[in-house]
Amino acid sequence: MNPIRPMPDVALDRAASARTLDRVGMAGIALPVRTRSATGEAMQVPARVDVHVDLRDPHARGIHMSRLYLRLQHAFAAEEMTPAGLARVLEALVETQAGLAGTGQLVIRFDHLLLRPALASANAGWKAYPVEVDAQLADGELMLSLGVAVDYSSTCPASAALSRQMASEAFARQFGADGDIPAAAARDWLHSEAGLVATPHAQRSRAEVRVRLADGLTALPIADLIDRVELALGTPVQTAVKREDEQAFAALNARNLMFCEDAARRVAHALSMDPHVRRFEARVAHFESLHAHDAVASVAGEGGAP
Repeated sequence: MNPIRPMPDVALDRAASARTLDRVGMAGIALPVRTRSATGEAMQVPARVDVHVDLRDPHARGIHMSRLYLRLQHAFAAEEMTPAGLARVLEALVETQAGLAGTGQLVIRFDHLLLRPALASANAGWKAYPVEVDAQLADGELMLSLGVAVDYSSTCPASAALSRQMASEAFARQFGADGDIPAAAARDWLHSEAGLVATPHAQRSRAEVRVRLADGLTALPIADLIDRVELALGTPVQTAVKREDEQAFAALNARNLMFCEDAARRVAHALSMDPHVRRFEARVAHFESLHAHDAVASVAGEGGAP
């Protein structure tokens, strides 16, 4: 009987061109990750994970890819997605490389669900927010970045001003420039289709925020960051909507007329006061209903963390 020979491992061959590599790994791995809801309840969400380590031996042809994958599966099954948990996962991933690697990175993408109450009615609905967590370990130090995307409505201030002008001119034509106008007649006219001369254009918009988190956090401030951005913008898109909610939303838009520049400044101000944030980058996009192109603005700055 022939003896069983070990299977070849060409990854152990010497590299043809000796060079260290900054990142080697896998992208788009499907994994369930453990996190917590806004109320502190433990939950598991489906995620896509990118994992990388460096290859610091210039003569090594490749890393131990299968070890990296298998340890990732076991590590995430045991660890909650907290700063401390992510640090332990990264340490375990680097250890699988038996000295070939010294740094590690995880990029985790998933949707974070939050239950949002309606504006006026007694209803509520779930909203999904795209989230990206970027965790990097180098020289024993953990660096964490958090990205979220928030959809909102933006009503154009210029379009609103033009609509108001047309309404005032139509009102003057209807009732004349002089004399007393019966309140009931004015109210009936404003309530009729004749009183709706023009409407300002509005559109769904999106704020994409990426922040470098402060050191020493015990949890990822996902819900807090989302809430802070939505509060700054004032017009987040809704879930459950009855007529009274739609009317309340129209009123919110009237109180929060925004160019993309206005929206970017609002988000920047909110993030500059956030004690969880060291640095931030924000990009807003208004998906125009008037133009065939989008209006965009970007801003970066320092957060409120010491």
